[in-house]
Amino acid sequence: MLRLCILMIFWFSPTLLAMEKAEPKSNANCIACHQQEAKHWQTSDHAKAMAVATPETVLGDFSGADARHHGQKVYFYRKADTFFADVSYDKNDQYPGNKSQTFEVKYSFGHYPLQQYLVDTDKGKLQVLPFAWDSRSKVEGGQRWYHNYQSEEISPNDRLHWRQPLQNWNGMCADCHSDGLERNYSLSKQSFNSKWDNINVGCLSCHGDMSAHSNAQSNIQPSANEQTGTSTKLTDPMSRNDKGMWQRLPGAKIASWQGQPRNNQFMETCYACHSLRSPLTDGISPNEKFMDQFSPQLINAPMYHVDGQIKEEVYVYGSFMQSKMHSAGVNCLDCHDSHTMKLKAEGNGLCLQCHSPEHFNTSSHLNHQAGTPGSKCVDCHMPQTRYMGVDDRRDHSFSIPRPALSQNLGTPNACNRCHEDETASWASSKVKQWFGGDMQLEPNRKALMNLRAGKPVTAAQHRNIIDDVTIEAISRASALQLLPVTHTQIPPDWFSTLAGSPEPLIRLAAAEQGYLLSQDDRKKGLTPLLNDPLRSVRVAAARTLRTDSKIKANQELTRANEVSAWRGEGRLNLGLQLLATGRWQEAEQQLSASIMTDPYFEPSYVNLADIYRATGQTAKAKGVFENGLQHNPQSADLNYGFGLHLIRGKDYLSAERYLAQAAQLAPPNTQYQYVYLVALDHNGRTTDALNYLKQYLTIYPASPQLVDIGIGYSRKTGNQLMLNYFQSL
Repeated sequence: MLRLCILMIFWFSPTLLAMEKAEPKSNANCIACHQQEAKHWQTSDHAKAMAVATPETVLGDFSGADARHHGQKVYFYRKADTFFADVSYDKNDQYPGNKSQTFEVKYSFGHYPLQQYLVDTDKGKLQVLPFAWDSRSKVEGGQRWYHNYQSEEISPNDRLHWRQPLQNWNGMCADCHSDGLERNYSLSKQSFNSKWDNINVGCLSCHGDMSAHSNAQSNIQPSANEQTGTSTKLTDPMSRNDKGMWQRLPGAKIASWQGQPRNNQFMETCYACHSLRSPLTDGISPNEKFMDQFSPQLINAPMYHVDGQIKEEVYVYGSFMQSKMHSAGVNCLDCHDSHTMKLKAEGNGLCLQCHSPEHFNTSSHLNHQAGTPGSKCVDCHMPQTRYMGVDDRRDHSFSIPRPALSQNLGTPNACNRCHEDETASWASSKVKQWFGGDMQLEPNRKALMNLRAGKPVTAAQHRNIIDDVTIEAISRASALQLLPVTHTQIPPDWFSTLAGSPEPLIRLAAAEQGYLLSQDDRKKGLTPLLNDPLRSVRVAAARTLRTDSKIKANQELTRANEVSAWRGEGRLNLGLQLLATGRWQEAEQQLSASIMTDPYFEPSYVNLADIYRATGQTAKAKGVFENGLQHNPQSADLNYGFGLHLIRGKDYLSAERYLAQAAQLAPPNTQYQYVYLVALDHNGRTTDALNYLKQYLTIYPASPQLVDIGIGYSRKTGNQLMLNYFQSL
C-alpha cells in the first residue's frame, strides 16, 4: 500500500500537474484490478524511470556536496524537502554570459546504476545536470558524484555542454521515460510545452489506451464514440496469443518453436525505446508500428564495430535484429519478465531453457571452470560495454567470439575483454585448440565486414551481400546504405526489386539510396515508395526525391523535421527541404534559426553561407563563416569553407591559413589535403607542398588524387627524387 500511496501523493504535486495533460490517461484503473502485475511493475526500471524530486526519490548526496570536473563545478544542497544545484564554471571570463546560477532540481531521472537530475532553465526546457549520482554501492565504486563525460572537458562552447540541446530532456530523453509524452515544441517561440499522461513508464506505454476494456470490466457506460464503433483500437499491443511452445525435438541440441507461428509484433512496442532511432512523430503510441513512428539506425560505423557488435550507445534493437535468436522467433519476453523486466532465471539456467545442458553446459563447451569468469554463457556470447560511466550493457546479437577477426579487422572479442594481458593471436590459438580451428564465415558475410572496414570490395560482391537472403535483413539493409562505396549508379531493374522487398528495412535503405538512380529513372523508381505502408519509408523517399508536391509523404517529411527542430539537425533538414524546392528565403530563415538554437552545430553555418554565396550576398557569407568559427574554431568544415570563400575573393594568402587548419583538423579527408596543396602552389610554395605531401603519405594512405598532384608538382619543380618517390607509390 505504501507505494500506491506515494503514487497518489505525486498526483497532487504542483510541479507534476504543470507537466500533466489536461485530460491524462491514468494507470489507476489498471492497478486496481491487476494488483499482482502492479506489484511486480513497482520493482522495475520502468516504474522508476522518472519521478518528482522528493526525499523518497532522490538518491544523490545533497547535503552540501561539491562535484568538480575540469572547470565545471556543482554544489548540491537541500532546503527542507527541496533540492538545489549551484552550477558554475571556473573559466567564466572566457565565456561571457555563462555566470554561476542556482537551479531547483525538479525531477530525478532513473535510479540504478546511476541517477540523473533535471532542472528547468527557460522556455519549458528541462536540462540534465552535468553530474550524475553513481547509485551503486561503495563496494562497487559507487555512492559518488561523477561527470557525464569523465574522459574530457566539456566547456560552455562545446555542443555537449549541459545547457545545449543535446542535453535537453524534452527532445533527447522524455518520450521513453513517461507515459504518453508529447514534446510540444514551438518552432516560432523556440520553446517547449511538454506534457505526459503519467510521469513514469507504466501500463499505457506498453498496453496503450485500454479505457474501453476498463469501462467494460467496470460496467461503465461507453462513450458515444465507443457506441458508434469509432473508438481507438482496443487490441492490446502486448497481446501475443501464442499457441505453442519451445521444445527440443529428439536429438536436437536447441529447442525450436512447436505450434502455430508466433506473433512477435508486440516487440515493436519494445523497439520504440530500446533502439537508436530518429523520431517521425511527436510521442510514442504502442498501437502504431515502430517504423511508422521512427526511422531506425542501421548497423554501420561509427555506432557499431565492423562485425556488428555494439560500440556506441545503440541500445538493443540493432544487435538483436542481427541475432539467430531473432531469426528463430525468440522474443523479449522469453527471457525477461513482462512486468519486472528482470531475467526469468539466473546464470546459465536462462539459456538452458532452450539450449541442451548436455551439450552446452559442459566443460568441453565452456572451457572454463564452473563458477569462474568465462563459465557463464553471457560472458562469451553477450559481452558487456560500459556506457554513461557506470552502466554495463550486454550485446544482444548473441555472437560467437572470433578473436581471428580481431587480428584482421581490429574488432573486440569476448576472450580479450577478460584476458586483457593476452593478445588476439593467443585467444585465436585457444579457440583452434578447443574447437579444431576457427569457425569460418560465409563469403558474403566476410565481404560485408570488409565493406564496413573500408577494405576493397567489388561492385559484384557488394550486390551479392545485399541479395543474400541468408543474411539477416538489417545487415543487408546496412550494406545497401553503403552502396555509394562501390556504385555511382544503381540499375533501375535491381532498384525496383529492392523497392518491392517484403523486408521494411530493405525498402527503407532503398528509399535513402534512390539518388543513385539516373535523373530519368529517379521519379519512376521512388514513386512507389512514396506510397509505402510504412511512414519511415515514405519519408525517406520524399527526402530523396525532393519534390514540392502536396503529397502525403512530403507533409510527413515536414512533420518529421519539425519534430526535431529543437536541435540543429531538425532546423537544417527543414532548410534543406525548402531549398530543394527553390524556397530560398524560407530556407535562410530556418538555417538562421538553427544557428540560434544550436550554435555549435557546424553544418548550419556551412549551408547558410552557401545560400548567401549562391545569391551573391558575399558579405553575409563572410559574416556567417566568421560567426561559425568564433563558436567552432576547431571545425575542419568551417575552416575549409571559409578558405574557399576567401579564394573566390582572391585573398589567397588568408585562404592558405584556413585551408591549412582544415587539413590539420581532418587528416583523412583527402579533398582538404588536395586543396591545401593547390593553395600552397598558387602562393609560390610548391616545394613546401611537396614536403608536406611526402610527410603526409608516410602516415596516411596514398590516394590516386594525391599521388597525381605529387607527380605533377615534382615535374614542375624539376625534383627528380620526389618524382621517383611519388611514381613508386
